[in-house]
Amino acid sequence: MNILLILRLAAAIGIAFLVGKLVSKIKLPAILGWLLAGMLLGPHALGLLDNAVLETAWYQTSVHVLECAVGLMIGTELVWKKIKRSGAQIIITTLTQSLGTFLVVTLVFGVVFWLSDIPLYLAAIFGGIALATAPAPALSIVNEFQTDGPVTRTLIPMAALDDMVGVAVFFSVISVVSATVPTKKLPVYMIALVIVLPLAIGAVVGLLAGVLLKKKTSKRVTLLCLIGTLLLSAGIGLMVNALLFQKSVLNFMLIGMAFSTAFANMISPERLEEIMSYFQPILGFSMVVVILNLGAPLDYHLILGAGLFTAVYILARAAGKYGGAYLGARVTHAPDTVRKYLGLTLLPHSGVSLVFTGIAVSVLSGPAPECAQIIQGTIAAAAVINEVIAVILSKKAFEWAGEFQKSEGSNPADCHLSSPE
Repeated sequence: MNILLILRLAAAIGIAFLVGKLVSKIKLPAILGWLLAGMLLGPHALGLLDNAVLETAWYQTSVHVLECAVGLMIGTELVWKKIKRSGAQIIITTLTQSLGTFLVVTLVFGVVFWLSDIPLYLAAIFGGIALATAPAPALSIVNEFQTDGPVTRTLIPMAALDDMVGVAVFFSVISVVSATVPTKKLPVYMIALVIVLPLAIGAVVGLLAGVLLKKKTSKRVTLLCLIGTLLLSAGIGLMVNALLFQKSVLNFMLIGMAFSTAFANMISPERLEEIMSYFQPILGFSMVVVILNLGAPLDYHLILGAGLFTAVYILARAAGKYGGAYLGARVTHAPDTVRKYLGLTLLPHSGVSLVFTGIAVSVLSGPAPECAQIIQGTIAAAAVINEVIAVILSKKAFEWAGEFQKSEGSNPADCHLSSPE
């Protein structure tokens, strides 16, 4: 492990934190500063976080562990007593906005590619990439501004379900495409494994954590138990990646989500709030690094070269997310604020989209390099443009919904989101 690379990473984290503070002074979410700092310090700009850092095993391992930590914020809201009142609403709305986005983007690009004489299967790949949502940006806004209300309480559990639907649809599409082009087929079993394994790993270790955390102990012992079991779940995920996939495939945020869901349903609400207040400094640090990592690969030069496909992708995806969320909320008779503003909180996209893009490019680079290039250029440019706009719109959505600073019994440093019984 090169000490110089570690120092560069530490400097980048410090700079991102400061930029986030500056951005928050002008009434914008700190996450926007972290994201912009990642772009500025990444390999396409100043290069403080160049590929020598981003591609090292210790860095990628560290980011995966911190993604697990961010996932805790989702899982602690998936307490059965809370979600049973609105479970059907969340599931239906998740499906309408996810599958709606897939259908809208696929149909729009189907027309565009038919007119451009480009293989139509590429439209389905764009749809599969588009439906996924990156939960970390919206969750960071929830954490920073202590939002609470119908939109917040719908978004947090939806973030977990949305990832599962996204993975299932994307890998189904890639499996079909890989069977229709002359390339090595993607094993069908991978679809189930990529969804089930993170949930199983997190849930099993989370049950162990629940046993250890149920009894009230000192802050030090509580943190040791929580961090130790969290590292165990991340370690198992890393081992599964290495043994089964030979590359990073599992969603570590899902591991963290399943981990915290398991122990959150085993302990009292008061104990859960106490544990998460202890964990808040680690969660805050994890948020900075995960968002910094999302921004680093983004090439701001692509904004200048963005073309028709990029504009179509951004607009079609936004229409699918907003329209699908509105439809689901209307069908389930959700509050008016959920109908109007939930879709705007679902626009952040870059991290998941870049992972899916990398997989699609690897499948098509041999048999259809021109199609791989279209995907790579379009999604990369869209990620840069969309992410900046999406973060601002997400923040405004919570503000318009009247959910700022609504978490009762908390302060800006407290991450727990309490919902009224």
